[in-house]
Formats: sequence, structure tokens, C-alpha cells
Amino acid sequence: MLLNVNNLSVSFGGVHALDLDHFSLRDKELRVIIGPNGAGKSTFLDIICGKTKADKGEITFNGKSIFGKSEVKIAEAGIGRKFQKPSVFPGLTVYDNLLLAAKMKKDIFTSLFFKSTPALEEKIHHVAVKLSLTNVMYKPAGDLSHGQKQWLEIAIVVLQDPTLMLIDEPAAGMSDEETESTGALLLELSKSHSIIVIEHDMKFVEQIANELVTVLVRGKRLMEGTFAEVKNDQRVIDCYLGRTNAQLETL
Repeated sequence: MLLNVNNLSVSFGGVHALDLDHFSLRDKELRVIIGPNGAGKSTFLDIICGKTKADKGEITFNGKSIFGKSEVKIAEAGIGRKFQKPSVFPGLTVYDNLLLAAKMKKDIFTSLFFKSTPALEEKIHHVAVKLSLTNVMYKPAGDLSHGQKQWLEIAIVVLQDPTLMLIDEPAAGMSDEETESTGALLLELSKSHSIIVIEHDMKFVEQIANELVTVLVRGKRLMEGTFAEVKNDQRVIDCYLGRTNAQLETL
């Protein structure tokens, strides 16, 4: 397994935000995590990437422990994170955002004397094509649509060459067309990266969940199964306030 998590727990103010018995992810697997608000989904990703420190537990990535490591060390190990809200540099062009994200030394000496190379330009172009950003490369990032900003942030993560990508609610606020394109993008990226996606939109989940879906409730793992198994599980339906399958489509 690429990622193994055991007995992971964290509390905030005495309240258990996460109490996860086990979670594992294979290489090149795309896993979707769903659950109601407050289920611990984002907290789980925060712990994996080092943003939040867990109280106890075990996390191994590529056979090595990353539990308690810093965000920088975890990123260097090959884990990239895209947060729910895009955090691009709005005053810079899309190209400049991608250039800053490209995997290179970020020390002062390198920055002062940095010169782009054909290989780096080709890498940026390749990612821009994959993320449908070529026609907005020299447009300020702040002028992009919400969906394009999400794609730019995913592109920034891709340029860091992660083995594992953590993606938090990529379809939030997108149009139906943008959502479908994002789903196709993630499926394509899963051919070369392992990906964990948090999402509420069940139609989007159905599009991308070609393997297992993990359901978290009150910080615990309720179940794992195929999309059909999860959608039709009465416990899952009950956790979403007793909604029917048709109503689950809109979550």
C-alpha cells in the first residue's frame, strides 16, 4: 500500500474531530471520501499533509512514517494538497503562478539568478494543456472563473510532482460543465498519481468513484464500498439526515 493509516485521532477542545481506525490507499488509486459536515474529512487531509498535528496514531507513506512530520517534509516526501478555496496569486498571470509552483530550489540565491529552461517551459506547457489553461496563460489569475481558479490550483499541485494528491471539494461552486470537466481531469490524473478527493456532490462522486468510496461520520469510518454500495446503504442515507437517494444527488 502507498498510504497506511492506523488508530489516528485528534481532539479540539475535548471534542473528538477524528478517531479513524484504519485507512489505506494503493498506488494510482483515486479514493473519494464523503460524509456530512463535521465528519472529519478535511481534518483527515490536514493531518496527512502536516497542517494539523494528530494526538496519536500511525501514518506510513511509501513505507516510511510521516506521523508528526512538518508540512515541508511531507511535501518533500511526495504529498501535495489542494485546499477547498483556491489560494492562487490573483495579481500574477496564470503562467507566473505556474512558474512559481514548478519544482525548483526556492532559496534567495536561486531566485535572484533564476532563468527558465526549455525543459521547465515544456513541463509548464504540458500541465497547462492537461488542465485546459493554455488560452488563459497570460491572464491575471484573479480574472479567472471560479472553475478555472480551481484548475489552476490543481495544476500548481501537479507541478510539484506529488505521488499523492489531496483534493478538497474540487467541484464546489462550479457549473455543471466545469464539474464534468473536472471529473474527467481527475480521472486522467489518477493514471499517474494517487488521489484522495473530498466531495459532497454525489453526481460528481459517481463520475469519479471508479473504485472505493470511504464514508466518514463523526470522525469515524462508517463504511467503504463501491459508489452503488455506499449510495444504497441505509446507514449512509440516515447520516445524510434521512434523505432519499434522489435527494442525495444534490448534496
